[in-house]
Amino acid sequence: MQTMHYLNEFYSHYDEDGRLSKKHGSVEFLTTMRYIGKYIKPGDRVLEVGAGTGRYSHALARQGYTVDAVELIGHNIDVFQNNTQPGENISITQGNALDLSAFSDNTYDITLLLGPLYHLYTKEDKRQALREAIRVTRPGGVIFAAYVISDGCLLDEGFLRGNINVAEYVKTGLLDRETFAAKSEPKDLFELVRKEDVDELMRDFPTTRLHYVASDGCALLLRYAIDAMDDETFRLYLDYHFATCERADLLGITSHALDVFRK
Repeated sequence: MQTMHYLNEFYSHYDEDGRLSKKHGSVEFLTTMRYIGKYIKPGDRVLEVGAGTGRYSHALARQGYTVDAVELIGHNIDVFQNNTQPGENISITQGNALDLSAFSDNTYDITLLLGPLYHLYTKEDKRQALREAIRVTRPGGVIFAAYVISDGCLLDEGFLRGNINVAEYVKTGLLDRETFAAKSEPKDLFELVRKEDVDELMRDFPTTRLHYVASDGCALLLRYAIDAMDDETFRLYLDYHFATCERADLLGITSHALDVFRK
């Protein structure tokens, strides 16, 4: 499968743990954990689909939760297993977010879908991944689904750092000439969306949205300033971010978004 080839190549050389450990990268992690903490309860069972190297799974297992994890990429599974500490009640299997048939209906209290939607390029596949995550979650359970947001990435990767040629992307149709909405393919690695796309995906599911969060907000745009902050200033920045990350007027200016909903 072509998509699998691109993902294997990328994640075999990408330091995901390092990305989340830098001050600017930790904003997304700390925000996501903060929202998980609002809903997780003692004794809850957790499933993480697309667990990557296990940053979230291990963090929750080390807090005493039982965690099952699913990951597609063999390299990530190796890192995940190497990061496992004694005493963690955790398991990982290789699998695909589109088919969670190894897991029973209505089983998990918390289901994390924090990576797969980055790499699914059709509405049908995205809805199938969401459908499977909802199916394995018990009634009343909470699902956390993450997306890569086009405008934050365009501002950071394009206009700020020049890692992408914005004019060329417009010329080739990867960016709409009038709206600057993004169009992605597997070779582009990441599916870039906007909130209206997420709303459309969720429209027909029997769920209740609890939060829609700009999970890293302006952190990537401000990466150099944030990484230079002392700890006290960084804590103040986090206070600001947590206070504003659900403001409707700021939801598009983020590189990652978190959709939190109850089954």
